Amino acid sequence: MDIFAFPPLAALLDAAYGALTGLSDLLTPLAGASAAALAVMLVTLLVRALLIPVGISQAKAEQTRARLAPKLRELQRRHKKNPERLQKETMALYRAENTSPFAGMLPVLAQAPVVGILYTLFLRPEIAGHSNELLAHDLFGAPLGTSLIAALFGGTATAATFLVFGVLLAVMIAVAEVTRRVFRPTPADADDSPLNSPTMLRVVSAMHYVTAVFAVFVPLAAALYLTVTVVWTLVQRIILRRRFPLPAQGVSRAAVSAR
Repeated sequence: MDIFAFPPLAALLDAAYGALTGLSDLLTPLAGASAAALAVMLVTLLVRALLIPVGISQAKAEQTRARLAPKLRELQRRHKKNPERLQKETMALYRAENTSPFAGMLPVLAQAPVVGILYTLFLRPEIAGHSNELLAHDLFGAPLGTSLIAALFGGTATAATFLVFGVLLAVMIAVAEVTRRVFRPTPADADDSPLNSPTMLRVVSAMHYVTAVFAVFVPLAAALYLTVTVVWTLVQRIILRRRFPLPAQGVSRAAVSAR
């Protein structure tokens, strides 16, 4: 079942498609054959800019979780044999701190429809019953509607295909490496849970490269969207981490005992 055949969703997707193609037409005198690719980049930047409040909310929530983590671990240590008491004390801690375990999640869910519609535009060959002309355009000779894998196995790969995808993948891998190094999770003291194990931390670090792998299988337009998104996200996270720094590890048990 195609959920985008549902009339309201089809109309919404068609409206977004019309706006993007209109922008592409306006950019044609400036960018020529690459106007659609430039439109994809500009729309992606616009969407990310509109979602800045979501990023701020996430950064604040991450700061709060990091600040409360030592206290939560101490509560778990003290009440691990009494789940009901642990739950009661945990919720009391959240109330005292004027927050909740779900802080930052609602803004993330709110952005999902926006990102989903934008991303769908770059994957579907048809929009509301008509062909997706955006995917017929190219970027420096590489078709926006063709993935690297499809070009390789379909025998249509050209030097332009390898060059454009190579640059995008290199950028995504570089961003993933910087993100892994700058935002590397550190093992928490006195936390022997599986989520804090070295193996799990290595898995989390490896996840940064999933986007680059995924980009090989999607049309170039979607890979371009992903590249702009990961670059924006890295810059935004660095700025917000400086604005909302995480507390130093090692808050003492006395902080909890004093409650």
